[in-house]
Amino acid sequence: MTELDDTFHSAALDADLRSALEAQGLRVDRVSDDDRPGTDRWLDAVARGFLDGERNDTHRQAFFDRTAYRRKIGVFDDSGPDAAVPVASFASWGAELSVPGGTVPACAISSVTVAPTHRRRGILRQVMAGELRTAAGLGYPLAILTVSESGIYGRFGFAPAAHAAHWKIDVRRARWTGPDAPGRIDFVTREEGRRLAPALHDRIRVTSPGEIDMPGGHWDRFYGTRPDVEKAEERRVVQYRSPEGEVDGLAIYSISHNHDDFAASTVEVIQLLAATDAAYAGLWRFFLSMDLIGTVTAGELSLDEPLWWMIADQRAATITTRDHQYLRILDVPAALAARRYDVTDTVAFEVTDPLGIAAGVFVLSAGEDVGVDAVAEAPVGVPLVRLGVAELSALLLGGVSPVTLAKAGRLETDEPDRIARLFASTTTPRLSFWY
Repeated sequence: MTELDDTFHSAALDADLRSALEAQGLRVDRVSDDDRPGTDRWLDAVARGFLDGERNDTHRQAFFDRTAYRRKIGVFDDSGPDAAVPVASFASWGAELSVPGGTVPACAISSVTVAPTHRRRGILRQVMAGELRTAAGLGYPLAILTVSESGIYGRFGFAPAAHAAHWKIDVRRARWTGPDAPGRIDFVTREEGRRLAPALHDRIRVTSPGEIDMPGGHWDRFYGTRPDVEKAEERRVVQYRSPEGEVDGLAIYSISHNHDDFAASTVEVIQLLAATDAAYAGLWRFFLSMDLIGTVTAGELSLDEPLWWMIADQRAATITTRDHQYLRILDVPAALAARRYDVTDTVAFEVTDPLGIAAGVFVLSAGEDVGVDAVAEAPVGVPLVRLGVAELSALLLGGVSPVTLAKAGRLETDEPDRIARLFASTTTPRLSFWY
């Protein structure tokens, strides 16, 4: 954790949040990191909110052991029959988000639930606004989240900024036409993969806009090295090692057997990490060449996967896409200055914000050095873009063109092509997991 993350983790709850919920007879509190019973009840509320079954002691202990880094918020109704279980939950922590040409601190958000018994009372709005104000006040330029319900977060200023693709590949049709990787593929234990993965992911994520540092506990979940992972024994791990002996790639997979045709089983690629082009080619060829496999599936891939150009029949791949990583700018100057731009230009932005956190007029001067200033009004002769904070957040990683947003009526400018050139990125944004 950074000093900023530590400060945020233990920061007092927003006074307006407290008073708004107290007016409804509700209480909001942080769940202490060392409060096992309180954490258990909070986890019960999260499981209920996501329509999961009751957690057992193995689940609860594994969660408690690995989530002390999270700032856990609970909203409690002391008049209810089980007042110890929150009627709403919210978690956040400090993360590092990769943007074109750099990284930026971000407030990551997860475990957002409201009990069905307490809907339509503005609880989510109060908690979200209060926690965003706290994060902004402490210096986070951005908030980020992945969503189960995509229609909820736009009203808080969030927008999808990194989409995800799911692939289903007919192996018999695909036929590999990609390069022959010079390294070797070897099986390793799940424990060894877990040991190698963090450093490999850190090599990759800093040059991949949309990726973040892996949240605590996630590596053990992926590799099945925590006691609450079901069917962990079905996961296998392979590594790609370069001719120089460097482990440049890792992949986790599992098999679903086709009992009607054993030679038409399915391999699910749970996670594939490749720090080099050779590792990427070597691992994908391994999966497309496995015996007894008729279908390969993989999720949370980029919208611009090189794999598309490594198979002979592109129609062998059925690709579906969805919104995935959402961004919400909290500090416009800090967020815009964190990334790099491939053209030199000066542009003004008039930003509106439904929560009033990041509204204003700002001038971006992009070039070898990047500067962003808050001004009273846009300078004469400088292109002006009028947009909401959600639209500006969508643009930040380069995943959508201002031309597209202008045609959709989501921003106003006389020079959308010029703005598009400014925000263009050579790498399609991606987030390779959920959190």
